[in-house]
Amino acid sequence: MAVRITEVCINCDSCIDECPATAIVSASDSPINGDTTYVKPEKCIECSDGTTPKCADACPTEGAIVWDLPYTPEYNAYYVAGHESGLYNIREHKKNGIMFPEVSPKPYREAISIADRQAHAPVAG
Repeated sequence: MAVRITEVCINCDSCIDECPATAIVSASDSPINGDTTYVKPEKCIECSDGTTPKCADACPTEGAIVWDLPYTPEYNAYYVAGHESGLYNIREHKKNGIMFPEVSPKPYREAISIADRQAHAPVAG
């Protein structure tokens, strides 16, 4: 994953239809808390072929969509810990197991610094 939705989200769901990877679900369908719209980290492709992630372009709330660490094997431990703590609910595949980054890595924007990702800097839409 490369983006995450924060608690400042107003749950307008404008980002859901814009996601080409169908990685975003409404708060009522969130597998973690039901309070905010949720990005499935194992599906997010960060819209790496465009100028900004499409969800950020559609979002009316500043700071609701932030960068997260790349969904790559180098950050597998981060996502495993997040899954175990309840921050993420990563899908389990019947054959391949939990779809952690080492099983199913995703593309990401290399131009976004790891420092900005670790700080969960807002994605400019």
